[in-house]
Formats: sequence, structure tokens, C-alpha cells
Amino acid sequence: MSKFSFSKWIIVSLALFMSSPAFANDGLRELMKDPNYWVFPGGNYNNWRYSELDQINTGNAGDLVAAWTFSTGRLQGHEGGPLVLPPSETGLATDHLYIHASFPNDVFAIDLETLEITWDFVPAQDEEATVPKMCCDIVNRGLGYGDGQIYLQAADTTLYALSPKDGSIIWQTKNGADISDDKVGHDTGGRGYGPHNGMTNTNAPHPIKDKVFTGCSGAEFGVRCWIAAFNASDGSLAWRAFSMGPDEDILFDENTMSMGQPVGADSSLKTWCAFDAEMSTGKSSWGEMALRANSAEERTCKETSDQWVIGGGSVWGWWPADFDENLMYYGNGNPGTWNPVVRPGDNKWSMTIFARDIDTGVARWVYQMTPHDEWDYDGINEMILAELDVGGTMTPSLVHFDRNGFGYTMNRKTGELLVAEKYDPAVNWATHVDMKTGYPQVVNEFSTHYNGQDVVSKDVCPAALGTKDQQPAAFSPRTNLFYVPTNHVCMTYEPVSYDAGGVTYEQAAGSWYVNANLTMYPAGQVMGNGTTNMGNFIAWDAGAGKIVWSIPERWSVWSGALATAGDVVFYGTLEGYAKAIDASSGKLLWQFKTPSGIIGNFNTWSHKGKQYVGVLSGIGGWAGAVVAIPVLRDMSGDAALGAVGGYRALWNSTRNSGVLMVFSLP
Repeated sequence: MSKFSFSKWIIVSLALFMSSPAFANDGLRELMKDPNYWVFPGGNYNNWRYSELDQINTGNAGDLVAAWTFSTGRLQGHEGGPLVLPPSETGLATDHLYIHASFPNDVFAIDLETLEITWDFVPAQDEEATVPKMCCDIVNRGLGYGDGQIYLQAADTTLYALSPKDGSIIWQTKNGADISDDKVGHDTGGRGYGPHNGMTNTNAPHPIKDKVFTGCSGAEFGVRCWIAAFNASDGSLAWRAFSMGPDEDILFDENTMSMGQPVGADSSLKTWCAFDAEMSTGKSSWGEMALRANSAEERTCKETSDQWVIGGGSVWGWWPADFDENLMYYGNGNPGTWNPVVRPGDNKWSMTIFARDIDTGVARWVYQMTPHDEWDYDGINEMILAELDVGGTMTPSLVHFDRNGFGYTMNRKTGELLVAEKYDPAVNWATHVDMKTGYPQVVNEFSTHYNGQDVVSKDVCPAALGTKDQQPAAFSPRTNLFYVPTNHVCMTYEPVSYDAGGVTYEQAAGSWYVNANLTMYPAGQVMGNGTTNMGNFIAWDAGAGKIVWSIPERWSVWSGALATAGDVVFYGTLEGYAKAIDASSGKLLWQFKTPSGIIGNFNTWSHKGKQYVGVLSGIGGWAGAVVAIPVLRDMSGDAALGAVGGYRALWNSTRNSGVLMVFSLP
């Protein structure tokens, strides 16, 4: 195997990697071209999760063995994956692997020569104050690296820059503690946002240029979330953009576009309609047909409210960057509360893809995938950048697999919507996406708002955890296919009214502001085809919007995928199998039962001429909660927002753990 076998990949991705001006982290961008290391959560700034390493290939993947393991000493959900860095970046004498753990978010530096722990770091956090405000599980999605610093975003909102050499703190800052009470919406005693009023963090920090990007969790606790850019040099805030609110808060200007048109002033504020509590459907301030209307006029509020102040829109995904355009991309989550009736309107800009200027944060374009979300179809899933043939034209594309079950392909420069197709055949909440307006065409039967409060909407597909949750897909420039871990799950959904015990707007800050009851079950029960699988692993043609092949799995596929130049794709299952398949056909080449369910991301690197593949084995997340939190096992099926009933039998397949599994050829 050649140490630098990546000429074809360089040609394919040249436009995405090359940019004329020099700036901070140029060295990191160069290092991303070396497949012997893994230096960014998504592998590169395109979020491909692809490696040019090819020592492991379709001819020998069946010979893979466990090379070594490492226990983090923690239990429950282990998401994300390791970083692998050379001595030139760390000041250490040897290659090192850096790995994290679930709460309290330990960091370990492991010497790849000796497999000894060079240093470890355990952030001081108040477990009693923080963990109860974490939805859903105590996961951390990994580390970032840039400018000679390891970045950790701890659950209690502290962002750390650590020395890669010894783990000492270079700087630290609180993400959100500086926000004034007028923007928070209630008296915080000058503390801003934090666990005390429902805001925590689970995302991996993303270093881009001279900044470190981090997000916000808390939509289920009455938090108005944001994305923030901190200066890598000292941890000072460069800019922050909220998910909803006034233009100065969301960093929109007169040039911000959506679907090819300027969004105009107050584009968010105009879409949070007033709720008439005496009208159980809330249709007095927002027309009944507005749920499905395609004209902006029909979707206009007669009266507006200030519910955007606790509007949600969490940000905790995987974020790429296009340096030619000086843009970074991300999606955000659901509006609060989960009862859609009490917040009529499109609730912009929740459930939205954003393209923002890296330096200033100003949004160039936005696209809302699920206006007026009624099902918790968070839009946080990864964006992947690639040059794709769309309708016979090579296009600078952004590809996104949303929780709502639609796979989107967009022009990443302009925000033009090119493809919007279902990537699971069970999806039924909308018939299609109108390509002119971008609005999904909602089906009355599955509209939880249309059916009303305290009414159970049945057989809605997908379930609230989506056709895909945060588990990132991979892209191979060799096949031009996207490899997508998916859920194949449907649900019942009952919005809970204030009269029936729902938490009110006034009580929302720091409270469990969900107000919905759910159950989950295999999509085959709705499709009537006799199938019982709750997951699929698919290959997707994003230019055409079509599934190329699909592998059914008993449980949701909750791991991040990895594609390699050996034409092997890796993924893991909730019952704990690490799998290698043929990138062209999906044929199973190898599998290995790990100690626990896999919700981590597969990464690969090379050391001393040998290729390794690593993944965290540690059950958790929403789907795995019934195992990760054993007390849930004997609760009713609607516990954990429906996950207990849907995944209870997972208890028979796996148990808690927190182990990094590393594989190689013998």
C-alpha cells in the first residue's frame, strides 16, 4: 500500500479543496489529503467520510481481525469517532489517536506505538445539573483539531482548547453564558444560557479557518438555539447566529435568499403565529389549508406571537465548508414545543439548511425542509459536498438526508433545490416536495396539527427519530454513491394540550417542553408487506434521487458509515455487529460482534504501513436508550418518547459498554 496513493481523489475533489487565499488551518487542509491520518470529524471539509486507503479491499476484507481495543471506562451512548494525528501536529514523538467518551466527556491521547495512554483529561462538570437536561442520552459526538489544539465541547457548554501534547488547557469558554436576558426571554440572573435553563451541548467542535464552530442543544427545554463561531486564538466569540428571531439575531441581510428569492425583512418573526387557546385546533390565526398551501400569502399569520423566544432549532450535526465560496453549512432542529397546534405558522427558521459566510456568519441562503414541523423531524443531519451530475450537468452540490425521509440535492452556491425524493419507501407524511416552492405536500391523515390536540395520529412514517438521525452517511468518489444508515420505523403521535397537562409557554424555560406522546414500531406494519426490520443500509444516487440497493437490518442502523478506495464500506448495527460490504453491490464481506451496540462512526488510518479501521462500541442514543438506561426496560411502550416499546427486544442482543474497537488485516 502506498503511503500517498490519492492522485485520483485529488483530481476529483480539486475544486473543493483548492482556494487561492492563505489563511489559518491551511496546514490542516493539507493534512486532510494524507489518508494515513483522520483529522476532522467528517474526514475532510466535504464531509465525505471517505479514505484513499486501499490495503483493506473487497478481496481481503473477510480476513479482518480485532487488532486492539480500548475501554473509555464510561457506559451509555458513544457516538462520534477518533482523530489520528502525526507528530508534526502534536509535538509528540509518535502518531497519536485521540478519543472521547460519554459524560463526563473524558479525552484520551493514545500512543499508537505502545497503545499506552499518554494523557487523559476529564472536564469538571456538575452531573446533577447537566445530565437531566440532556436529550436524549449522555452522548458526546467527538473532538476537533486545528491550530495545534484539540477541541472538546463538554456537555455543560464549556468549550475547551487542549494541548495535543499533554492535555493542558490552552483556553476555555462558556458557550451561551454571555447571552443577555432580553435574548434569552427570561431572568437568568446574568447567567445567560446553560444547564440551569435547559441548554447543553453534544456536538463535536468543527475548526474552520481561524474559528471553532459549535452548536446548541435544548429545543426540548425551551431554549432558542444557535450556531457560534469562536476565535481559535483565544476562545473569544467571533459571531453567533440564532435559529429564529429578529434579523440581527439570525444574521440575515437584504441579500439572504431562499428558493431563489430574497427572504425579506423579519422573515422569521412573521411566521410565528398567535395561538387562540379557545380554538382547540389553533386554526383561528393560521388557516387550515396553510398546512398544505404553496403560496406565501396563504401561509401568512393573521397575528404573530413571541414564541420564537423559546423556539428551539437545536444545532448539533456535522458541518462542511466550501472555501471557494467562503461558506459553511449546517442544519437545525425542531421548533418548541412538539405540540404544533399551539405554535401555528411555518416557525422559521427551524428545520432549515443554512449556508453562512465563515467570517461574518451572514446567511447567503436558507431552505426550510419541514415548515411548521408536526413530527420532530429535526434537520440537523450532515451536509455532504460533492460535484455531481444532476440532470446531465455537473453541479457543485450539497446532499442532505433529512429526518423527514427526503433526500435533498441542492446547488451549494445558490441554494437551488435540484432533487427532493424519498429515501425510504415507507415515508407517507407528505406525498412529495413541490419543486417550485420547496413546500412538502402534507397528507391530512398524518398531520398531527390537522388531527388536533389530544388526538392520536396513527401510522405516521417515519417516526420522530426520522428516516435517519445524526448517524452520518459516506460518499465515495469511486462509485459516486452515498452510503446511508437509515431507520425504517413508523409511529403514533399525540400532541398534548395545556388542558391535558402540557407544559405552557410561560413554564417552558428549563422544563421538559415536549407535550407529545409517541409509540414506535416497524414500518412493515404500516406498509403491510410482512417485514419486521427497523433499519436499512442503502446506497443512494443523489443526482437521480434513487435507491441503488438496500440492505435490511433488524434494528435501526445508528452508526456513521465509512467508504474507502478499497471499495469497502463499513457500518455497524445496534445489536453490535461491525460490518464490511462491497461498495458496488452491498454484498456482505465481513462482520464481527462487538461488546455493545454501535452508534459510533467508523474511521480509518494507517500506522507503520498497516491500515486500521476503528469504531466506538457503546449502545445508547434515542433508539438504544432502553439498553443504555436499564430502568427504561420495564416502563410502558411510550417511555423515552416511544423508543422503549419499539426497541425493548434490543435488550436481548446487547448491553452497556464503552469500547473503541480497532480492526486490521492479520
